[in-house]
Amino acid sequence: MNTPNKLSLIRIGCIPLIVLMMSLSEPWCRWAAVFLFAFASFTDFLDGHLARKHNLITDFGKFIDPVADKLLVLSTFIMLSDQKLLPAWFIIVILARELAVDGLRLVAMTKNLVIAAGPFGKIKTFSQMLLILYLMVFRLPFSHWLTLVFAVWVLFATVYSGIDYFLKNRSVFAS
Repeated sequence: MNTPNKLSLIRIGCIPLIVLMMSLSEPWCRWAAVFLFAFASFTDFLDGHLARKHNLITDFGKFIDPVADKLLVLSTFIMLSDQKLLPAWFIIVILARELAVDGLRLVAMTKNLVIAAGPFGKIKTFSQMLLILYLMVFRLPFSHWLTLVFAVWVLFATVYSGIDYFLKNRSVFAS
């Protein structure tokens, strides 16, 4: 197993710790969750960088990297919703996009096609991770104007990148 794939597995391993730390009320736990999430997010950048730079792209990596990202982002968004910093419908929109794109990728796989992450998908993931860090640090609810502006951007990037995947890969659904 190569280093990029190990980094993706480390990212997945951080998720239960982040959720645990976010569940506890001690102030140090909050900051431990922030640190762990920032570290896990950095592994996303690092594994992609190493895989491309050293030509370590594998089928397992193509699978595990986006799964790790989605598990990290969605589980943390759910915890932030539980803490009343985001409304549940916000997470539902993000989850719907992720399931739709995964469905597209599954259909493509049946035709021996691989749909790689596009630039808008990377912007989406980066924006989501930044929003999560912002909410974890500043704890400003969805009703705060700055949170609202940031969240609207994330929703736009999320929906737009999903539409972009479908438009660029509409041939997958051709008979």
